[in-house]
Amino acid sequence: MSEARRVQRAAAALAREELARAQPANLWRDTLANLLRQRSAVIGLILIGMLVAVAALADVLSTHDMLEPLFAEPGLRVRQGPCIPLLGCEGPMHLAGIDSNGRDQWSRLVHGARTSLQIGFVTVAFAIVVGTLIGAVAGYAGGFVDNLIMRIMDVLLAFPALVLAIAIVTVLGVGLINAMLAIAIVSIPVYARVTRASVISIKERDFVVASRALGESPAGILMRRIMPNALTPLIVQGSLGIATAVLEVAALSFLGLGQQPPYPEWGSMIGAERNQVFAAPHLVFIPGLALAITVLGFNLLGDGLRDALDPRLNR
Repeated sequence: MSEARRVQRAAAALAREELARAQPANLWRDTLANLLRQRSAVIGLILIGMLVAVAALADVLSTHDMLEPLFAEPGLRVRQGPCIPLLGCEGPMHLAGIDSNGRDQWSRLVHGARTSLQIGFVTVAFAIVVGTLIGAVAGYAGGFVDNLIMRIMDVLLAFPALVLAIAIVTVLGVGLINAMLAIAIVSIPVYARVTRASVISIKERDFVVASRALGESPAGILMRRIMPNALTPLIVQGSLGIATAVLEVAALSFLGLGQQPPYPEWGSMIGAERNQVFAAPHLVFIPGLALAITVLGFNLLGDGLRDALDPRLNR
């Protein structure tokens, strides 16, 4: 009987090994599977995919020069509504109408998608890199260093984000680059606090204590042991932060502090036509709708990532 049990156990162990080799554990594969089970994340991915496609194909999708007025075109009226010949409109095609300067609104809209994506990813990337370094040092060092860094972050958080961004742009000068830098600086405390909380919760775990006992350097422990396990909340916060960055830079451009004419950006397009909301509502509502879809897509993706990366919420 004991021999039979040994054979059964050996066979079971062999089967487990074969299964492990056939289906190796993969964090990214499992995360993607969990993400695709989240309906909100799928909708967010679809919206973001459409935005990325429009931005990548902006030169192909645009029907006119985004900067060139079209006053030489017969029958053109400034602020005229959308004209689509396939739907019965007689005249040249202008999918989103003509703005107050006689330019094709659709061509400016699709190029604005490229600008908005650059704003979101570049701004958040800068804020995450700086905020992560600050938060990691504060959380791992503790004591006086932690208190000093966090009090500085508290001072930045004490100001309303948009007001502080306006002050920074006022000092640096108007322009899209300075607006992006201002929003990135305002966002740094958020990522610093998220990183600090993750580092504090991880640095006393058994595998970190064991690495410290084996003589690994503090920098090695922080970069090789702690930070790879502290990235989950940063990924979620970063996806949500892209939507916030796009919206806040659009607000600065609306006020005339961001992207400068004649180059298109959705916030500046809305700001330029804000007085025409009743006379030519399409010039305000269409860029506003594009901005809303972009923010919605990244927010839905962030919610889905949060659920997919949280083991307590996985089923």
